[in-house]
Amino acid sequence: QVQLVESGGGLVLAGGSLRLSCAASGRTFSMYAVGWFRQAPGKEREFVAAHSWRGGSTYYADSVKGRFTISKDRAKNTVYLQMNSLKPEDTAVYYCAADATRFGATTEREYDYWGQGTQVTVSS
Repeated sequence: QVQLVESGGGLVLAGGSLRLSCAASGRTFSMYAVGWFRQAPGKEREFVAAHSWRGGSTYYADSVKGRFTISKDRAKNTVYLQMNSLKPEDTAVYYCAADATRFGATTEREYDYWGQGTQVTVSS
């Protein structure tokens, strides 16, 4: 089993920045990728970004490219999501997820482990 704990959410003005953290514990050696998803009220959970746990590859949803950066610190078993130039439409609960099968998944059902989520609210 892998346990994931997110932190760093909050309230920010449009144009501002936040950095989310996802701390992993347990059988982290089984992970292939760690991703971030988000879910706004009344909407489905959507993919945001992912980082290979075993290498340096990353990929992003088109809606956040150029504004968000995903990174990891293997020594701390932590993945970060730096969010810049935030917009009101970025408001959502942000979830960290781990894929124990492969790197490259962008759908919710492909990820095996999930954190509890952290709220990000961007006001205009």
